[in-house]
This record gives sequence, structure tokens and C-alpha cells, in this order.
Amino acid sequence: MRNRTKKTAILAGVALPAMLWVGGFATQANAASITTEGNQYLALMNEMGGNPADFNIDDGKKLWAEKRGPKNASMEQCNLGLGPGVLKGAYAQLPRYFADTGKVQDLQSRLVTCMVNLQGFTAAEAMHDPFNKKGGNATDIANLALYVAKQSDGMKIDIPQNAAQEKLSYENGKKLFFYRGGPFSFSCATCHSESDKRIKISALPNLTMTGPNGAAKSYATWPAYPNSQGVARTLEWRMLACFRQQRFPAPKYTSNAVIDLITYMGVNSNGQTLHTPTFKR
Repeated sequence: MRNRTKKTAILAGVALPAMLWVGGFATQANAASITTEGNQYLALMNEMGGNPADFNIDDGKKLWAEKRGPKNASMEQCNLGLGPGVLKGAYAQLPRYFADTGKVQDLQSRLVTCMVNLQGFTAAEAMHDPFNKKGGNATDIANLALYVAKQSDGMKIDIPQNAAQEKLSYENGKKLFFYRGGPFSFSCATCHSESDKRIKISALPNLTMTGPNGAAKSYATWPAYPNSQGVARTLEWRMLACFRQQRFPAPKYTSNAVIDLITYMGVNSNGQTLHTPTFKR
């Protein structure tokens, strides 16, 4: 019951602007105001708790323990970097280098490795249709990712930079972040290298900065449930969407380019608190 009056007032104050904001009818004159009010709306939704992605987490939990694949095995012995089966804190320390694959891997690429090695799926089977359709149901690997990520909710991000491969992944991610290309000569930095910028009504975090107002404003809040999508999404999907908005060719799922960019953002978010799943626009 506490703060009910305050919440009701905030909801009433942003209801119409939020509808305009989501519907895309904002004019340039009121876009900045609606951006602020829209952010208040999302903040309140996150504060109130209860996220549709909770259903995906439950499905992911079942998948984690379910015996599947040619080997009829579960994922319970999957090593995400902290030892076989250790989930608490694992997502907060990914991407990281894995000696058994000789690669820096993010959560989803590591899940593919475990599905292949533990359950006997082929890589193609494990990665089949990884991005669920807008307004549809999340795929198995997305549900697994949401479940694993949830186990690090509220923990500090601590992406390692110990191995040479991890340092190289960060540097490659940084280069890709500033690389300009495509028909409009865009880069990630075009939108995300300055503070207090927006495109129309969308606020743009500065992903080059450390601290609570830097990269963590985005990185620390994925996986998430974007209202505009009607389905839970992972950070790999968000990176794909950014490539599309830059008019770049779509990167391959779990590609080095995506993992390196995630590493760059993750290291810039180190020390900040992970909150997942969250609501997004």
C-alpha cells in the first residue's frame, strides 16, 4: 500500500504521454518532455515488479533440468565459468575466456557449447531460430539465457580482463564500436558516444563511459522485456537490432563481432549492479 498515491499520480501523469510516446506521434517540440515521462513510466513499471519475462525464466528453469538431445542429458553440469552447474554470479562475469573452446564466449555462445557437449545437439540444432518473432514465444535458448541471467540479478558486474584473449576481445569491441560503415557511414559511436543525446523520443546511453550513468544504463538491464516487442529479449538480440539500425549486414548469431562488442560494453559496466529482467520501450 505504501507509495500508492505517488504511483497513481505518476501513472496518471504519464499515461497519455506514454501512449503518444509508444505510438510515435510526438512532435519535436514535446519529444524531450515525453522522453522524460516515458522513462518515468518504465521506471515505475520496474519498481512495481512483476515482469512477463518471469514466465520465460520459469520455462528456462525447466529446460535447464530437462534431459534432452541425443545424449538424453540435462544442462545441470554446464560450466559457465565458475564451475560445472554454478549459476549464481556466472552471467555477471560473462563474456570470458574458456580454455576448452579457446574462445571468449558470452552467455548464449556458451549455452550452445553446453548443448553440444552435454546433450549431443549439433551446433546448427542448438542455434536454430535463436531470435523469437515479435509478439511470439521466446525460443529455448532465449529462455535458458533468461533463467541463467536471473541468477545474477542484483549482483555486481565483473567481466574479467585477465587472459590475453579477454583483453583482445575488449580492444576489438572498441574498434568495432567506433567503426563507421554502411550506406550512411554510421557506427555504434554515432548514437552512443556522448551523454544526454536522443533520437526523437529515445534516450541514448553513452556506452563509452564507466559508472552508473555510462554503459551500465543499458548493459546492466538486459535481458529485458521490451513493450514494443511483446516478448522477452536478450542482449544478443539487442546487438542485432543495432546492426540493423545502422544498415549493417546482420551478424551471425554468437559471432565474434557481437561477443567483442558485448565485452566492450560489459567491461565499461564493471562494478555496477545488474538488474534483470527489466521493462524496456
